[in-house]
Amino acid sequence: MQNTHVPLPRKNPKELGISASSVIGFLESLKARQIETHSFMLLRHGQVAAEGWWNPYAPELPHMLFSLSKSFTSTAIGMAVHEGILTLDDPVISFFPEELPEEISDHLAAMQIRHLLMMGTGHDQDTMDALHSAEDGNWVKAFLNEPVVHEPGTHFLYNTGATYMLSAILQKATGQNLLEFLGPRLFEPLGTQHPTWETCPRGIHTGGFGLNVTTEDIAKFGQLYLQKGMWQDKRLIEESWIIEATSKQISNGDGGDSDWAQGYGYQFWQCRHHAYRGDGAFGQFCIVLPEQDAVIAMTSGTNDLQGVLNCVWDHLLDAFLPDSWAGDEQIEQEKRLSDYLKSLRLDPPQHNGESVREDEISGVTYMLDTNEFGIESLRLDFQADEALLTIRNSKKEEKLRLGRQRWLPGQSDAFNREDGRAASSFTWISADEVLITIQGIETPFRLNEHIVLKDGAIELKQNINVSFGPTESEPIVGKAL
Repeated sequence: MQNTHVPLPRKNPKELGISASSVIGFLESLKARQIETHSFMLLRHGQVAAEGWWNPYAPELPHMLFSLSKSFTSTAIGMAVHEGILTLDDPVISFFPEELPEEISDHLAAMQIRHLLMMGTGHDQDTMDALHSAEDGNWVKAFLNEPVVHEPGTHFLYNTGATYMLSAILQKATGQNLLEFLGPRLFEPLGTQHPTWETCPRGIHTGGFGLNVTTEDIAKFGQLYLQKGMWQDKRLIEESWIIEATSKQISNGDGGDSDWAQGYGYQFWQCRHHAYRGDGAFGQFCIVLPEQDAVIAMTSGTNDLQGVLNCVWDHLLDAFLPDSWAGDEQIEQEKRLSDYLKSLRLDPPQHNGESVREDEISGVTYMLDTNEFGIESLRLDFQADEALLTIRNSKKEEKLRLGRQRWLPGQSDAFNREDGRAASSFTWISADEVLITIQGIETPFRLNEHIVLKDGAIELKQNINVSFGPTESEPIVGKAL
C-alpha cells in the first residue's frame, strides 16, 4: 500500500461546536501551571478544530513518544491476533525455548500474552533495569530470568519490559519488527511518514518506548481508535479489539482523582470522564473522548502529567457544544484563539546581550577535567549576533551555532540522538557568566550549560528541564589551553 500523507481536514471551532474561549482557557491554564507544552491538536468529528506548536517546535517535526509507544505496540498485537498469528492465551515461554531459565516457576509458565498487555505479568518491579543491565544484550533472556512473584493477571505493575516482550514475540512470530509489521497495516494507511523506533542491542524494537512520529500522526492514531478501527472506509483494526484494548482489564488503584488509578486496558489507560488514553513520560498524550467524539494530541516537556489532564477536564470538557454556533461573542473569541495559537513560542533565556569579557575568551579552548559526559574540551567563538560552540569528546567534535538571545536551528548529539534537530541560544547572566541553552526540538529536553569565567579557567554546570534521573550535574572545571 502506498504511503501518501493526507492531512486531517480542518474546520473552525464554531463549525464543530467547540467554544473558542474554553480552548483559550485551557491554553492559559497550562501556562499558569508552568507546564511546558510543545504541541497541541484538538479534533472533533474527525476534523481539526484547533492546533498549535510552541516555536521552535513545528508541525513537520517528529517528537519522542516515550510510553505512548506502548499503545502502538498493543495495536500490532491486536492485528496479529486477528490475522491468526497469535492468541492472547499463548504462553510467553512458548516463543523462546532457548532463552528459558533452568527452573521455570509456575507463575512464569502461566504468563500469557494477555498478561503482558494488561501489565499483569506478576512481577513486583519493572523489569527494565534488568534488561538494560544484561551484559550480553539479551533482553528476552533477562526478562524470563526475573522472579515472577504474583500469579499473572492478579497484580498490576507498570512494566515497560512487558511491552518489550510483546515486540519480541511479534518479531519471533512474524519475522518482522514492529515498523515492518505496522508499515502496511497502520502507518501507510494513516499517512505516517518516516516513523522511527529505537531497538535493543539485538535489533528488536523496544516496544514500550522509542517511537518517534509527528503530533498529527498521534492525532490520527487516536481518531482511528475513536472510529473503532475504520479509516477512509477501510477496516484497519477489528472493532472487538478496540473495545477490549481500551476497556478496563485490570485494576490499578481505587479511582479517586488520579487518572493513573482508573483501570488499565491493553497498553491504554482508563481516564475519568469515560475517556481513555495512551501517554508517555514528560507529557506525550493521545486522549480519546468517545462521548464528545473528540481526540486530543499533545507533546510536552513536563513532569506534571496529572496537571495536563486536570487542565483538559477543567476546560475542554466544557468546550463541546451540541451543535455549531456562530454568535458575535464566538466569532470574536475565534479571532482571539487564532491569534493566540499563532503566537505560541518558547523563548530562550534573556539576560544581557553582551559582556566586556567576550573578546577575552573568544577562540580560547578550555580542557575539561574528567567528567561523566566524556567532554574533553570546550570553545566559544563570538560573532556579531551569534556564537559558535565547539565541543570535543573522545569520539567526535561537535559545532553548534548559538543565537544571541534568540534561537538558531542546528543539530546536536546532546540528547542521545545523533545529529538530532536542535535550537540553540546564549545570553550573559553577568559579565562573568554565560548561559547556553540547547532545545532538542524532536524531544522534551532542554539542556542549559552555565559557564562561569575564572582566572584562566571556567566552571561548567549543566542542568536539564526533565529527566528520569538527576536534573543537575556536578560542576566541571576547565583550564585554558
